[in-house]
Amino acid sequence: MFQTTNYSTDLSASYSLLCKQLDALLEGETNEIANLSNASALLNQFFDKINWVGFYLVEDGGLVLGPFQGLPACVRISLGKGVCGTAAETQETIIVPDVHAFPGHIACDAASQSEIVVPIVREGKLLGVLDIDSPIKDRFTAEDGKGLEQFVEVLIKHI
Repeated sequence: MFQTTNYSTDLSASYSLLCKQLDALLEGETNEIANLSNASALLNQFFDKINWVGFYLVEDGGLVLGPFQGLPACVRISLGKGVCGTAAETQETIIVPDVHAFPGHIACDAASQSEIVVPIVREGKLLGVLDIDSPIKDRFTAEDGKGLEQFVEVLIKHI
């Protein structure tokens, strides 16, 4: 495994390798919780300067906490609320350079300064979101968004 600590390297190639690692790691396993757990662990190892990475899954018309790496987190989030709920509702990736400037941000960890949330959608049906927080502002780029969307595409094959 590796971490993307030097952004002068080809980030696109790093994400491509990460997706191949994910596919190999999850190959042959059908348990959704096991696969989401390993996916969050893989992302936690891949990224530097993050303080939380994990999943919120659709349940009873909202989002409920799934497998993650980091401090304890908010358990339930309504659709349309906070970054996760907004990304789930719009089914679009959201990159937030400064969470304190995001209307309705839900502060689960006071250390979080920036965030990226990628919806997990299979055949038009929302399954949940991938959420990553950082203790520094402006941590995530559009290239991270594209790379994580590819990561989620691979993950969907295994959940």
